[in-house]
Amino acid sequence: MNSQAQNPVLSATLDAVGRPLPVFRAPAPLASHGPARIIAMCNQKGGVGKTTTTINLAAALAEYGRRVLIVDFDPQGAASVGLGINAHELDQTIYNLLMERGADIRSIIRQTAVENLDLLPANIDLSAAEVQLVGEVARENVLARVLRPVLDDYDVVLIDCQPSLGLLTVNALTAAHGVVIPLECEFFALRGVALLIETIDKVRDRLNPRLEVDGIVATMYDPRTLHSREVVQRVHEAFGDRLMHTVIGRTVKFPDASVAAEPITTYAPHHSGAAAYRQLARELVARGDAA
Repeated sequence: MNSQAQNPVLSATLDAVGRPLPVFRAPAPLASHGPARIIAMCNQKGGVGKTTTTINLAAALAEYGRRVLIVDFDPQGAASVGLGINAHELDQTIYNLLMERGADIRSIIRQTAVENLDLLPANIDLSAAEVQLVGEVARENVLARVLRPVLDDYDVVLIDCQPSLGLLTVNALTAAHGVVIPLECEFFALRGVALLIETIDKVRDRLNPRLEVDGIVATMYDPRTLHSREVVQRVHEAFGDRLMHTVIGRTVKFPDASVAAEPITTYAPHHSGAAAYRQLARELVARGDAA
């Protein structure tokens, strides 16, 4: 946790595991922007709400006046599609930045329909980068080098990682200051977190000593089911305050917003899902993990 974290006021409300829920106030406007704090959105299990969390957290931070860049680092390109950008029709994507020394990151970044939110798109070409990077010198540091020229333009960079612990994910962890782990409230999802934490520890020891776990975010939470409540309780028992207070509920509005190719904060701004991601953005800022 960043040393600049604020101390929010505690409310009488309890969170999903019975802790007093702090009141996370709307962050003050920023007088200037950058340099960005890089956060890897990481979980090697698919279908845990990683891309949904990346898009909606980014949109919520942008709503609060933060300049945000999403790095789509998954060959499936879901973050690009979810923001209305068809990366399959683009001549240049993040693949070109990784593989071509002369590629210009600013010409590849795309503005989205959301004010203050930009995207570095990806498509299936990125799947070839994992193989091609194996022979590169300092292969784990390529993404960090690629992002360096634009870090002063943004307050937060969110990297949407692919569901694996391969070389692309290691690149993301090497470039990042922190990791947010979206975790589906389901026991099979819980089992993989220890392996992910182990990988993060190895990257910290060998490649990136500044790397820290910013938090674990429970997603697809249904308070009506014992299963959801038990999983969140188990995460808290295992990881303590690494479990964030904010939980993201299960709702059909998230896939609806994905089909509409926009964040829930603009698709259904008054929905509880939009409120949850705004609270998550405020919590990250209060903890000092975002600007």
